[in-house]
This record gives sequence, structure tokens and C-alpha cells, in this order.
Amino acid sequence: MACCKKFGIPWPECNDGLSYDDVVRSSDAGLTLIEFYSAKYKSSAPLQGWLQRIKSGQITYDGRVVTDSNTVLRVGSKLVYHRLPWKEPDAPHIIEVLYEDDDMIALNKPSGLQVLPGGLFQQRTVLTQLQWEANLYKKPHPVPVHRLGRGTSGILLCAKTKLARARLAFYFADGTSHIGGESRDTNRELGKIAKIYRGLASGIVENDEVTINQPIGVAKYPGVAKGLYVASQSGKPAVSVVGILDRNVQENSTLVQVKIQSGRPHQIRIHLSFIGHPLLGDPLFGDGGQPKCLDCDSVDESFAEDGGYPRPTKPVPGDCGYNLHAHKLVLSHPLTNELIEIIAPLPSVLQTSEEAKEIATTQQTAEDS
Repeated sequence: MACCKKFGIPWPECNDGLSYDDVVRSSDAGLTLIEFYSAKYKSSAPLQGWLQRIKSGQITYDGRVVTDSNTVLRVGSKLVYHRLPWKEPDAPHIIEVLYEDDDMIALNKPSGLQVLPGGLFQQRTVLTQLQWEANLYKKPHPVPVHRLGRGTSGILLCAKTKLARARLAFYFADGTSHIGGESRDTNRELGKIAKIYRGLASGIVENDEVTINQPIGVAKYPGVAKGLYVASQSGKPAVSVVGILDRNVQENSTLVQVKIQSGRPHQIRIHLSFIGHPLLGDPLFGDGGQPKCLDCDSVDESFAEDGGYPRPTKPVPGDCGYNLHAHKLVLSHPLTNELIEIIAPLPSVLQTSEEAKEIATTQQTAEDS
């Protein structure tokens, strides 16, 4: 059913910190404490950072604080690293509900809000707000079944039950798995879900429709432990169909509608960048589906106050500044198979002139009545 509900609790000044539990395996027995953490969690902090964390008493060994980094580990012992509370970067906390029934809920995620915990954002996420909202009514919390980039706004689909979660996850995976067959028609509807985005691309896109068949893979990049997704011939298949809605010669920008049949991370940002029209204001991707910064082999061994790596000086995927909006989602209901269409209202910057006039007229009519 359609909704106009909003929810959200303001973020506390600092989060509660985190605890990371480990049980020493036979393969790790005999290692020292610093050898264990600097090897297993090297993406969390450099060697000197882990030494600082140990000396400051942030690690317990079988329930007792240990500050000697050369402590030798025994099989079966329990290690706990206590990450101190910190103030996370600013993020919106109010979320609009676009659709809700007994099996799923569709949210209008604001730009600047991360979906799941990661990096500096462990509490200020959509998942946390869903947990807090569910706790008010003592119900299980919905779970997101896909992701949107932190800077991307619009429809985020979440499941309320295990069955709905499994089926919705299959919808998304199935759409992606169909990509890559040469005999397939890239304009044909695939699977049980269709996603349509709005974006503001830089430059003037000449063709009225562009189909981008560019694989997406992973490359090393500073500040991104698992690597950065980029255009790569050795990557996984991905297809985006770009339609032109408006060209603004004065602003040197193009308003585009993008339909994706696959769901690779940062796909639209990478694909528009690949054809030479990255999203306007995108701090990360330049032309060719590659990061603007290409000198990505440097390693920063300094550490921040909490022992972890300092904030990357180069742009990372979570940085905002671009306009991309998950505008429309059409899917078969995971339990009833009813065709559901969900629409997230467009930000003014992503409206055509005709749409802006229509919205203004509708608002004026409502005010006059």
C-alpha cells in the first residue's frame, strides 16, 4: 500500500564503539598478539596503529586486558578488540516510506545516508534507523535487500520476512545473471524487477539513447581495502540503457534516465564515466570509467587518533556531490506476484522543465483548494 509516513531518530553525538571477537585457531597458535592483528586486520590499521591499540588497553585476552604486544596466543583463547566510540560524519536521519505491506517496505533514502555499516559509518545508517523503529513496536526489523551508494537517493527495498528476503534477493541476482549472453536483447525486460534511475551527467550526450555494455571489475585503490570498482575488460558483465531527457547547453549538462538490468556496484557512475559523461559533481570517477586519481600505488602508514588509517586524502566511493536518484522500481510482489510500481519523488535538480511546471501547478492547486 502507498504511504506518506516518515520516521527517524536523531543521531547521538557519538556512537557506542564496537567490539570485534576472535577465537584463536590452531593455525594462529604461537603467533604474538601484534602478529595476529597486524596480519588479520591489516585493512583496519597499520602496524604502528595496532601497537597503539594494544598499549592503550583496547584488547582483552580471555577476559583480561593485555598490553604486551608480544603475548603469545594459545589455541581456543578468546580475543576481543574494543573500538572506542567516535563521532561519525554528518548524515540525514529522517527517512520517508514509499510503500509498505506485511512482506516488504520501500524507503526513499536521502543522499548522504549510508545503507549498511562500514568504514566511519557504523551507527548512522539506514539499518540502524530500521532497528530503532522496529524496537519501538517490539517487532523484527526489515532488512535491505540491495544497496544504494551513500550519495545516491531514492528507492531502497527492504524485506520484512525471511521468505520475502530470499525471493527479493533472487530477483536482483537473477536480473544480473542474465547479463552477458550475446544473443540476448539488452532492451528486453528481464526477471521480475526493473530499476530506473535519474541522473545529471556532465557534458552534452549526443545520441538520444545509449546502451553501455562495459564489464566492471576491481582495481587497487588507496583507502578502499577491497579495491575500487572500475571499468575493466576482465570484470563482470554489466549493461545500462541511457535515455536523454534534457540537454542544457548553457550548464553543459545532460539530464538522463538510466535503466539497469544488472546491479554492479557504482554501475551507473562507472558507465556514464566510461562514455565520457560522468555524473556532474562526481568526486571519484572521471572519463573512461576510471578514478580521477590514477597514482594509486602509494601506501600511507600513518595512523589516526584511534590507531586506524587516517581519512583518505583521495576521493572514495562514499563521497557525495553528484545527483543520482533511484526513481522508479517495478517488480512482481515476492508472495502474491502482483505487479507493484513504486516511485520516489524527484529532486528539483533532476526534473525536466515540463515536470517542474506540472509539480508547481499541482502544488498551487492544492494550496488554493
